[in-house]
Amino acid sequence: MKLERIIEGTGATILHGTADSDILAICSDSRKVGKGFLFIALKGCSSDGHLFIDQALAQGAQAVVSTDRRGLALIAANFYDHPSDKLTVVGITGTNGKTTTVTLLYNLFTGLGYCCGLLSTIANFVGAKRTETANTTADPITINSLMAEMVDKGCEYCFMEVSSIGMEQERVAGLRFKAGIFSNLTHDHLDYHGTFAEYLRCKKLFFDSLGKDAFAITNVDDRNGMVMMQNTAAKVVSYSLKSPADHNCRIIEQNFDGMLLNIDGTETWTKLIGQHNAYNILAIYCTALCLGADKEEALIGISKLESARGRLETIRGPRDLSVVVDYAHTPDAMENVLKTLRDIAPEKELICLFGCGGDRDKTKRPEMAKVAESFADRIVITSDNSRSENTEDIMNDIKAGLSPVGLSRSVFIADRKEAIRTTLMFAKNGSTILLAGKGHETYQIIGTEKKHFDEREIVKEVFDYVV
Repeated sequence: MKLERIIEGTGATILHGTADSDILAICSDSRKVGKGFLFIALKGCSSDGHLFIDQALAQGAQAVVSTDRRGLALIAANFYDHPSDKLTVVGITGTNGKTTTVTLLYNLFTGLGYCCGLLSTIANFVGAKRTETANTTADPITINSLMAEMVDKGCEYCFMEVSSIGMEQERVAGLRFKAGIFSNLTHDHLDYHGTFAEYLRCKKLFFDSLGKDAFAITNVDDRNGMVMMQNTAAKVVSYSLKSPADHNCRIIEQNFDGMLLNIDGTETWTKLIGQHNAYNILAIYCTALCLGADKEEALIGISKLESARGRLETIRGPRDLSVVVDYAHTPDAMENVLKTLRDIAPEKELICLFGCGGDRDKTKRPEMAKVAESFADRIVITSDNSRSENTEDIMNDIKAGLSPVGLSRSVFIADRKEAIRTTLMFAKNGSTILLAGKGHETYQIIGTEKKHFDEREIVKEVFDYVV
């Protein structure tokens, strides 16, 4: 493809090469540049791409352009021939529920007979082909490359997570969305955004950017649900468990095996549990109807869905123990999970094991302690991904949120594997144990070392040999 076509409408400036240069690939990482590549030197990044132009040329770059983050996204869309225009793209933003919702949508529409793509925190899928992912919202080149592959493989739909950071960094600029979903807005990512108002603003950018032919699907039970819709040109569709809305849902009953829901007057069984999952189910139901699915077919498909990995994933063990692995890493998410577990087994001991990530929002640490104290009978405070922070310092930040009563019901074990082992060994018969924060992750980062760490494996090992 000619360079002139690639940078058309992007505001990029050519630093090396000519408008008629033939480009084989595009890249903003000089280490990955090869012969025939266009190297995109970004302005305003923590590492200035202009410092690596000589390296890119030495590695065979055909041309070099200078641009900003939005320009990068538009270049990627041009180079891959605007693949989002050839797909029905659905994005979801919000603090909690993004991964579960897009995964359920992918599985629902796949079950309805469509070839689909998925861009999520857990993994990316092109049809049935899985690739690993690094960020909630990938970089623009990766997004457009995967969407182009989806088009080539005959996919009709693409379901993707859209993070506040991804919006602020304009990673989805140039993409055309058919629908946008808002789940909820609670305490998270203030280490990056600084204030809750800025966090909200970045989320809202997604709906501000939707076209008039798109749907904006919002949870009106969240106090910011309609705030998100204030400037959108899209058709607004609301959903709720508690308020008048276009689509409503009520939980009739639930246990560890699932929930019976009443969705718009029709009783539907789902294998998922918890009020927050009732919201997720209702969101995908609304989306399916907006995209033209038959109501009955959508509800039948929903009844067959399984939860995403590491989201309220239950492992049954000896002594009638129930271990629940969940990704909850915000105060609101952990409260949702603990409330669910308390409602399902109110007479059983409830133990909450959790830590907090290092180099991330410190203000939520004591808040999570308060939530654990409010709902759990016993608390085990341990490590998560401590990264460059000292684990003991993080645990002390969490400890600050506990009252004297909460402290008396808490233990502190820095080694997460040992914490899990100890908790399972000394839990009362019939206890419910929540392992919060890691969820789908199969690693732990302590310092600069990333080690294999899968809580499911640890639990099963303890069940087999210790309990």
